Amino acid sequence: QVHLVESGGGVVQPGGSLTLSCAASGFTDFTFSDYAMNWYRQAPGRQREFVAAITRAGDNTIYGDSVKGSFTISRDNAKNEMYPQMDRLELENTGEYYCNGVRGSRGCWGRGTQVTVSS
Repeated sequence: QVHLVESGGGVVQPGGSLTLSCAASGFTDFTFSDYAMNWYRQAPGRQREFVAAITRAGDNTIYGDSVKGSFTISRDNAKNEMYPQMDRLELENTGEYYCNGVRGSRGCWGRGTQVTVSS
């Protein structure tokens, strides 16, 4: 069973930067490079929303409107890891950030890492 673990969350001031990571393990019949990877955010009292996505080879990315121009997502398939670089953070970026892996109709989730943007 694929296991995803997020890390790197914390408290940061508005305008600051933070880099999260998602480490994947537990592959048997497939590898990390077989999974398209996504990041989602859930702010307090709100539904989970899409933040960013990266293709299996890492050659294409998609960003949610709220983070376009300030977030950059990348992956290292040799290390089984994915990294969203978050710059120019705003109060509205506060939330629990979740890593999601998708292969065909199957998906898996991490438990999340908390990011708090506060002055």
